[in-house]
Amino acid sequence: MSRKPVVTLDGPAGSGKSTTAKAVADALGFLHLDSGALYRALTFALLEADIPAERWPTLTADDFRELDVRAVQKDGTLLVEVAGRPVTHELRTAEVTEHVSRLAGLPEARRSLIGLQRSVGADGGLVTDGRDMGTVVFPDAEVKVFLVADLEERARRRLAEAGDSSPYRHDLREQVASIRERDRQDTERAHSPLREAKGAHRIDTTELDFDEQVREVVDLVRRLTPP
Repeated sequence: MSRKPVVTLDGPAGSGKSTTAKAVADALGFLHLDSGALYRALTFALLEADIPAERWPTLTADDFRELDVRAVQKDGTLLVEVAGRPVTHELRTAEVTEHVSRLAGLPEARRSLIGLQRSVGADGGLVTDGRDMGTVVFPDAEVKVFLVADLEERARRRLAEAGDSSPYRHDLREQVASIRERDRQDTERAHSPLREAKGAHRIDTTELDFDEQVREVVDLVRRLTPP
C-alpha cells in the first residue's frame, strides 16, 4: 500500500467504540479521531456563543463551521480545539452532555464536520469511531469494523463508565431503556442513520474483555493491510 489505512469503528452506544479505537490506534501507531468529541466541541461552542438550542435546527453548515471546531495534530495526538483553544474537560460538562444528542441529529451539523474529518484522514494512518464513519464520512476506508454487544451488557458498561460497577436492578433497567431509545433515534434518523457499512467486519464484544476486542481489531487490520 502507498499509505497506511484508515480504520473505521462504528456501532451503537455502549459497544466500546471509543475506548477500543484509542487502544487500536496506540497499538498500530496511528492517530485516533473521536468523532463524538467533535460533536461535543460543536455543542460547547454553540452554548458558549449563547445560541439558544431552539435556533440550532435553523443553522446552516456554514454557520456551524464559523464556530471554528478543529482537530489539530500535536505529538502524535489529535487535539480538539474551538476557536484556537484546546478543549478537554469542557466537553464532558453536564450541559454539553444534555444537548449533544440533539445537536448530533441535525443534518447541517453533521454535514459541517465531514470535511474536517476527511482532512484528518487524508494521509491515512487513522482509526476513527462513531456511528457513520464507514458509511458516510469514510466510505472508502480500507478497514471497516462494526462493533455490537447485547443491550444489557452495553448498559452495564455505561454505568461502569460513570463509576457504578455494581448497579441496582432499577439503575440497569433505566440505562437499558435509555440506550434502547438512543438506538432508535440513531437508526431512524433521516440523515446519516446508524447502519452497518457495506464490507464491514462485525465483531460481537458481549463476551470479550477489553484486551480481547482490541486484539481482534488489531489482528484484522494487520491481516487485511499487510506492510
